[in-house]
Amino acid sequence: MDESQAMKLLQESREKIDIIDNEIITLISKRTALAQKIINAKITLGMEIQDKKREQHIHEKTRKIAREFQIDEDMLSQIMKILTDINKKEQEQLLRRK
Repeated sequence: MDESQAMKLLQESREKIDIIDNEIITLISKRTALAQKIINAKITLGMEIQDKKREQHIHEKTRKIAREFQIDEDMLSQIMKILTDINKKEQEQLLRRK
């Protein structure tokens, strides 16, 4: 591979990453939007915002998926924890508005 080919490959790869990043952000937005439905269900069921059993399930599922796709388990778990924290924060904000 010469320098020109390397630059082209780099640019194309970065453009693909930008597209994937936009898709990830859209999915995070959709995931967070579910907080309204979740908090309404939790209120009806008399549940707390934090559901340790559910969080443990997500943690175990994430580690399994990481192994399947050969992704660093700890890093993927950290990402999922951030997503879970975003949802809990959104639920808390929605609960305060009620």
